[in-house]
Amino acid sequence: MIGKKVPNVTFRTRVRDESIEGPNPFRWEDKTTDDYFAGKRVVLFSLPGAFTPTCSTYQLPDFEKLYDEFKAEGIDEIYCVSVNDAFVMNAWAKAQGVDKVKVIPDGSGEFTRKMGMLVAKDNLGFGMRSWRYGAVINNGVIEMWFEEEGFSDNCESDPYGVSSPQNILENLKAAASTAAA
Repeated sequence: MIGKKVPNVTFRTRVRDESIEGPNPFRWEDKTTDDYFAGKRVVLFSLPGAFTPTCSTYQLPDFEKLYDEFKAEGIDEIYCVSVNDAFVMNAWAKAQGVDKVKVIPDGSGEFTRKMGMLVAKDNLGFGMRSWRYGAVINNGVIEMWFEEEGFSDNCESDPYGVSSPQNILENLKAAASTAAA
């Protein structure tokens, strides 16, 4: 995966628009891979689903808490992608009180499929979802890759650790100190 360019896809997002009145002041906005990745060094992490236990208890909140430490290591943005639609991703980010980490809805799973990370989670009633992984992406090219072990359809467990924010941050710091030496 290292050295590979992220796939070119269009994401259907919902963005707040103050000119829209009523209880749902959002409009559709298409965002491309370039909108998210071009000219930036980012951390992307993916997970099986919004509102699921590990994702909500550890992964998303810890990336939010460590955001400033990632910035100090030269990261411009942190993105969370999941095979969920824009309504679910926005509601989850709001429920989690997240404002630094940006959520990317991959409702159809196109990005996840083209990344080679789409797996069946029918055993949990989820359908097709993303395997849990993380990456450091520099100007659209994968610089570091953190994939949880056991990649498979209908995996009985939900491994978490390799793609944790703590592990990715530790690897960024180690790479920076090696480069400085």
